Amino acid sequence: MDLSPTKGKLAENYFRNGYNCSQSVALAFCDEMNMEKDTVARLTIGFGGGVGRMREICGAVSGIAFVLSALYGDKGRAYVYALIQNAAKKFRCENGSIVCHELLGIEEPVFDPIPEKRTVGYYKKRPCPHIIHKAADILDEILQSQKK
Repeated sequence: MDLSPTKGKLAENYFRNGYNCSQSVALAFCDEMNMEKDTVARLTIGFGGGVGRMREICGAVSGIAFVLSALYGDKGRAYVYALIQNAAKKFRCENGSIVCHELLGIEEPVFDPIPEKRTVGYYKKRPCPHIIHKAADILDEILQSQKK
Protein backbone atom coordinates (compact mmCIF):
# COMPACT_ATOMS: atom_id res chain seq x y z
CA MET A 1 0.00 0.00 0.00
CA ASP A 2 1.40 3.41 -1.05
CA LEU A 3 1.23 5.85 1.87
CA SER A 4 2.89 8.75 0.04
CA PRO A 5 0.75 11.89 -0.34
CA THR A 6 -0.97 12.63 -3.61
CA LYS A 7 0.56 15.29 -5.84
CA GLY A 8 -2.37 17.50 -4.91
CA LYS A 9 -1.69 17.16 -1.19
CA LEU A 10 2.03 17.67 -1.74
CA ALA A 11 1.39 20.89 -3.72
CA GLU A 12 -1.07 22.12 -1.09
CA ASN A 13 1.52 21.49 1.62
CA TYR A 14 4.11 23.54 -0.28
CA PHE A 15 1.62 26.41 -0.44
CA ARG A 16 0.80 26.16 3.24
CA ASN A 17 4.55 26.32 3.91
CA GLY A 18 4.94 29.67 2.18
CA TYR A 19 5.53 28.94 -1.50
CA ASN A 20 3.34 30.71 -4.03
CA CYS A 21 0.74 28.96 -6.19
CA SER A 22 2.98 28.37 -9.20
CA GLN A 23 5.91 27.20 -7.12
CA SER A 24 3.70 24.85 -5.14
CA VAL A 25 2.37 23.01 -8.19
CA ALA A 26 5.76 22.81 -9.89
CA LEU A 27 7.60 21.72 -6.73
CA ALA A 28 5.29 18.72 -6.41
CA PHE A 29 6.78 17.43 -9.69
CA CYS A 30 10.51 17.99 -9.11
CA ASP A 31 11.25 14.27 -9.27
CA GLU A 32 9.45 13.87 -12.60
CA MET A 33 11.33 16.86 -14.05
CA ASN A 34 14.60 15.69 -12.49
CA MET A 35 15.14 19.21 -11.18
CA GLU A 36 16.32 20.51 -7.82
CA LYS A 37 13.69 22.15 -5.62
CA ASP A 38 15.71 25.37 -5.27
CA THR A 39 15.93 25.69 -9.05
CA VAL A 40 12.22 25.04 -9.59
CA ALA A 41 11.25 27.49 -6.83
CA ARG A 42 13.47 30.17 -8.39
CA LEU A 43 12.25 29.61 -11.96
CA THR A 44 8.56 29.69 -11.01
CA ILE A 45 8.52 32.49 -8.43
CA GLY A 46 7.41 35.17 -10.92
CA PHE A 47 4.30 33.28 -11.99
CA GLY A 48 2.69 33.48 -8.55
CA GLY A 49 -0.32 35.63 -7.78
CA GLY A 50 -1.56 35.48 -11.34
CA VAL A 51 1.90 36.32 -12.79
CA GLY A 52 3.79 38.86 -10.74
CA ARG A 53 0.79 39.26 -8.41
CA MET A 54 -1.12 40.99 -11.22
CA ARG A 55 -4.00 38.54 -10.73
CA GLU A 56 -4.11 37.42 -14.36
CA ILE A 57 -3.66 33.73 -15.31
CA CYS A 58 -3.73 31.63 -12.15
CA GLY A 59 -0.27 30.74 -10.90
CA ALA A 60 -1.35 27.12 -10.44
CA VAL A 61 -2.08 26.98 -14.18
CA SER A 62 1.30 28.58 -14.87
CA GLY A 63 2.87 25.89 -12.68
CA ILE A 64 1.17 23.25 -14.81
CA ALA A 65 2.51 24.92 -17.98
CA PHE A 66 6.02 25.01 -16.50
CA VAL A 67 6.01 21.30 -15.68
CA LEU A 68 4.55 20.26 -19.03
CA SER A 69 7.10 22.44 -20.84
CA ALA A 70 9.96 20.94 -18.83
CA LEU A 71 8.81 17.39 -19.51
CA TYR A 72 7.63 17.61 -23.11
CA GLY A 73 9.30 20.70 -24.60
CA ASP A 74 11.38 18.51 -26.87
CA LYS A 75 8.19 17.36 -28.62
CA GLY A 76 7.48 20.81 -30.05
CA ARG A 77 5.18 23.70 -29.36
CA ALA A 78 1.98 22.19 -30.76
CA TYR A 79 2.35 19.12 -28.55
CA VAL A 80 3.02 21.16 -25.41
CA TYR A 81 0.30 23.68 -26.23
CA ALA A 82 -2.22 20.85 -26.64
CA LEU A 83 -1.28 19.42 -23.24
CA ILE A 84 -1.54 22.84 -21.59
CA GLN A 85 -4.89 23.58 -23.26
CA ASN A 86 -6.21 20.22 -22.07
CA ALA A 87 -5.05 20.94 -18.53
CA ALA A 88 -6.52 24.47 -18.62
CA LYS A 89 -9.85 23.11 -19.86
CA LYS A 90 -9.98 20.61 -16.98
CA PHE A 91 -8.92 23.31 -14.52
CA ARG A 92 -11.61 25.69 -15.81
CA CYS A 93 -14.26 22.96 -15.52
CA GLU A 94 -13.22 22.28 -11.92
CA ASN A 95 -12.84 25.90 -10.82
CA GLY A 96 -14.88 28.06 -13.20
CA SER A 97 -11.96 30.10 -14.51
CA ILE A 98 -8.21 30.13 -15.06
CA VAL A 99 -7.96 33.84 -14.15
CA CYS A 100 -6.61 34.60 -10.68
CA HIS A 101 -8.76 37.62 -9.84
CA GLU A 102 -11.91 35.77 -10.94
CA LEU A 103 -10.99 32.79 -8.78
CA LEU A 104 -10.41 35.12 -5.84
CA GLY A 105 -13.61 37.07 -6.44
CA ILE A 106 -11.72 40.32 -6.99
CA GLU A 107 -13.45 42.58 -9.51
CA GLU A 108 -10.41 44.63 -10.49
CA PRO A 109 -6.86 43.42 -9.92
CA VAL A 110 -4.78 45.53 -7.54
CA PHE A 111 -1.23 46.03 -8.67
CA ASP A 112 0.67 45.68 -5.42
CA PRO A 113 3.85 43.59 -5.50
CA ILE A 114 3.83 42.89 -1.76
CA PRO A 115 2.34 39.47 -0.94
CA GLU A 116 -0.10 39.22 1.93
CA LYS A 117 1.16 37.76 5.19
CA ARG A 118 0.34 34.10 5.58
CA THR A 119 -1.93 33.89 8.60
CA VAL A 120 -4.74 31.58 9.65
CA GLY A 121 -7.17 34.19 8.31
CA TYR A 122 -5.35 34.29 4.97
CA TYR A 123 -5.86 30.57 4.44
CA LYS A 124 -9.50 30.74 5.55
CA LYS A 125 -10.46 33.45 3.05
CA ARG A 126 -8.54 32.06 0.07
CA PRO A 127 -9.60 29.24 -2.22
CA CYS A 128 -5.94 28.83 -3.20
CA PRO A 129 -5.02 25.71 -1.19
CA HIS A 130 -7.95 23.82 -2.73
CA ILE A 131 -7.23 25.20 -6.22
CA ILE A 132 -3.54 24.28 -6.01
CA HIS A 133 -4.45 20.80 -4.81
CA LYS A 134 -6.81 20.31 -7.77
CA ALA A 135 -4.28 21.73 -10.24
CA ALA A 136 -1.60 19.26 -9.16
CA ASP A 137 -4.07 16.38 -9.33
CA ILE A 138 -5.10 17.44 -12.85
CA LEU A 139 -1.45 17.59 -13.89
CA ASP A 140 -0.74 14.19 -12.33
CA GLU A 141 -3.69 12.71 -14.21
CA ILE A 142 -2.35 14.13 -17.49
CA LEU A 143 1.13 12.81 -16.80
CA GLN A 144 -0.24 9.36 -15.99
CA SER A 145 -2.20 9.36 -19.26
CA GLN A 146 1.00 10.23 -21.15
CA LYS A 147 2.62 7.05 -19.84
CA LYS A 148 -0.05 4.84 -21.37
